[in-house]
Amino acid sequence: MKHRRPRHRRRVIARAVGTAGALAVALGAGMTPAMAAGKTPGTPSATGYSPDQPDPKAPWAPENDEASLDHKPLHPEALTGGRTDTSTLQLDMPAPTGPHSVGMVGLHLVDKSRTDPYVPGSTPRELMVSLWYPATATSGHYQAPWMPSISGAHFLASRGLSPQQVSLPRTAGHVLAPVNAKLGKLPVLLYSTGLHSDRAMGTALAQDLASRGYLVVTVDHTHDANEVQFPHNRLEVNTMPAGAHSSDTLKVRAADIRFVINQLGTISKGGNPDPGHPTLPTGLSKAVDMSRIGMFGWSLGGAAVDTSMQLDHRIAAGADLDGQFFGTAPSKDLDRPFMLFSSGTHNRNNDGSWRTLWSHLKGYRVDIQLHGAAHLSFSDNEWMVPQEAGLLGLSQAQLQQMFGTIDPERAIAIQRVYLAAFFDKELRHQHSTQLDGPDKNYPEISFVR
Repeated sequence: MKHRRPRHRRRVIARAVGTAGALAVALGAGMTPAMAAGKTPGTPSATGYSPDQPDPKAPWAPENDEASLDHKPLHPEALTGGRTDTSTLQLDMPAPTGPHSVGMVGLHLVDKSRTDPYVPGSTPRELMVSLWYPATATSGHYQAPWMPSISGAHFLASRGLSPQQVSLPRTAGHVLAPVNAKLGKLPVLLYSTGLHSDRAMGTALAQDLASRGYLVVTVDHTHDANEVQFPHNRLEVNTMPAGAHSSDTLKVRAADIRFVINQLGTISKGGNPDPGHPTLPTGLSKAVDMSRIGMFGWSLGGAAVDTSMQLDHRIAAGADLDGQFFGTAPSKDLDRPFMLFSSGTHNRNNDGSWRTLWSHLKGYRVDIQLHGAAHLSFSDNEWMVPQEAGLLGLSQAQLQQMFGTIDPERAIAIQRVYLAAFFDKELRHQHSTQLDGPDKNYPEISFVR
């Protein structure tokens, strides 16, 4: 599959739309009203830290992750009609850079020990996850869509688009391709995404890490995410109560992560934790290394890394991509390696939660900043939104408010390099000079000392 480079980058001619429509679309992509109006976000407070709630002035606050538009609930039947034609805008994804082909499988997991906190009654907690891994013999295994059809159409509709206008990309993940057995047991990485965002938002990073020899598990936090598609075309949407405390949300996410790790343990012993008992990729059970587990996340998902590491000591290393911390977790000592990876306007000098965590990191720690990047630069939005900016009616100024000035391809390439360097160091004991200090090949990265 060929991956086109986004030709227009930031040079997009916006389609004429009303001010209200442009504002709504901008909010749907994670902007604050002030940003959508072309105003500079307010200066963060001196501490930028609330134990429970985000600082509304902070552009990196989780409320800016993936704020959904107000739209009427959509029935699944309404999401499958129509037919793609030649006028449909085909989005693409950046190709992985590692030496291995990529396989993928989705799993439905049910935690009967917990009830779902976001729905009434005693419904067990259900999750959907995707496993990305180095594969072999990919011929005949189709490439997984960035999102399944029902949830994908819901995702587009929340932005005022339809599958007839935009075709979501195919990923590099070949569904059910055999695991590359020559690599032996694979270090495991878990991914948690932004508030009300979807696990698909970490695909560019996940499939790249898989191509480098990792088993990466991206997790949808049901009823926190805007849309999750379950078997038999069942769609579950965001039902989180308004004003929910971020610290409580993180506890739910951490419990989700611990449960997923337990299910990986089941797979490593030859079991199949999916209640539907679908076919698993050949060689998967022998590939799960339960002794080498790391975690990374974007925004609220980055905060979930710390909370999850406090809850589950099997997570040996963690990386936070521009996420503010909440609750008591950052005030507790953590003796395992941790990376803080921030956008150009965010670091521990203006985020008190990062300063608090930094003082409690007792193992290896590193704090790096990606200049020119914005909060949304650490999600797949960075790559995809510029491609569809004409349909969204977004101007160059609005794109820069949302994603900063860094080129999309460059932003993702640098994130891939530094994430891999960190986890290679901690889970594979492979030294990388990238983490030693400034690198002339990556002048956009600075080390916060």
